[in-house]
Amino acid sequence: MAVAFAAAILLSSCREPENVTFDFEQTPVQVVHDMQVLQTDKGGAEMRMQAPLMQRFDFVRDSVRHTYELYTDGFFVNAYTEDGQLETTITAEQAKHITTQGEESWSAFGDVVVINHIKGERMETDTIYWNKEEKQIYTDCYVRLASESGLMQGFGMTSDERARNSVILRPFDSYAVEHDSTYMYIDTINQMGPRRK
Repeated sequence: MAVAFAAAILLSSCREPENVTFDFEQTPVQVVHDMQVLQTDKGGAEMRMQAPLMQRFDFVRDSVRHTYELYTDGFFVNAYTEDGQLETTITAEQAKHITTQGEESWSAFGDVVVINHIKGERMETDTIYWNKEEKQIYTDCYVRLASESGLMQGFGMTSDERARNSVILRPFDSYAVEHDSTYMYIDTINQMGPRRK
């Protein structure tokens, strides 16, 4: 009986494996949890990115290699000035980073909030794109831009990548708020001053 049992195990373990195929357009080749990226220049922080989940896809379709990273559980970016102050934060529900054959593009979508802490401006939209070469952010979606001087809203926006000079392309129903001439905006995020080098 023991011999029969051993023979049965040997015969069952020598079976040909089933043909397993993966659809790499749907299956990530890399998954990173709690991702944190720090970009520096001359020892100082330029940008810090955080994402709870990053999935990297890499596949060939029609003789072209397609590569992109998908951030589906939230996306957070902090950008700093040259002297180390936190200038801009970007948060979104999801983001996508495409690097296909020399093309590089970023997009963030789903409750996108861009805050310039130094100017005291908060921009809300659904989707935003970043052009790395031209150092611009832009969108064609509805945009709401609130600041101490009032509220602007409209469709379409373009700005430098730090949201220092945002321009709404097709504004509507915007208004300004009058302040006392002695009023001064205080940057509460950087109230401790710049970080030491």
